[in-house]
Amino acid sequence: MSKDKSITTKISIFQKKEIRKIIHNNEWWFSVVDVCEVLTESVDAGSYWRKLKQRLNKESTEVVTFCHGLKLQALDGKMRETDCANTEGIFRIIQSIPSKKAEPFKRWLAKVGYERIQEIENPELAQERMKRIYEQKGYPKDWINKRVRGIAIRQNLTDEWHKRGIESKKDYAILTAEISKATFGITPSQYKKLKKLDRENLRDHMTDLELIFNMLGEKVTTEISKKEKPETFSKSKKVAKRGGGVAGKARKETEKELGKSVISKRNHFKEKKIKKRLE
Repeated sequence: MSKDKSITTKISIFQKKEIRKIIHNNEWWFSVVDVCEVLTESVDAGSYWRKLKQRLNKESTEVVTFCHGLKLQALDGKMRETDCANTEGIFRIIQSIPSKKAEPFKRWLAKVGYERIQEIENPELAQERMKRIYEQKGYPKDWINKRVRGIAIRQNLTDEWHKRGIESKKDYAILTAEISKATFGITPSQYKKLKKLDRENLRDHMTDLELIFNMLGEKVTTEISKKEKPETFSKSKKVAKRGGGVAGKARKETEKELGKSVISKRNHFKEKKIKKRLE
């Protein structure tokens, strides 16, 4: 994971549909394909956008010039270059798409842009917006509070790694895997496979206890790194293993007391289905 926040994929929700976005040049840029899917409900939004782009190019319209290829997380979990546009560009593209959802989407888009301005002035609002998004997805409030806290702890950890000269996504993934193995005995990719997840964020599908031990591992790793200031990647890797080890010991003690494993196969999708059955 890079220190540059502009390449971190975020998600906004419009009428229960996910729209990927990133911060670029200090403003939101949205996935054009996701917008096309929301407005047209096309089964192949990528093909729809390619055809629309070809038509707009033939018409010599300036709409396409508002698009930039920015890296967003794809369905396979990898970062791939995706056509994105800022608020102004999306507004122009909407004009070329016949849809009953155009007007409500414009209002939603304007609100998202305004929220960004507010968040720059008051960062606490970003956390509140994040909480609302999780609430819309059906998460309970006590879980949301842990998740938001976990995000802050993760950010502190990546900031610390950046200070130690670690910047590539691959290295961040390796260090994260070390913490996970020491904490839970499995890597994040193995964890996702256990929970039957694909492109979804693993932490969004953790239980309360899983989140707590995940936070503990990352927090301890951060504190050890701050204290020892490892000068090489190899030393940071050892610190990550030690930090995760502290959380791993606590997890095992907890499992002895509870008589069951903290590691769960359940994910948020299953939780929603169970909740609906109970209702």
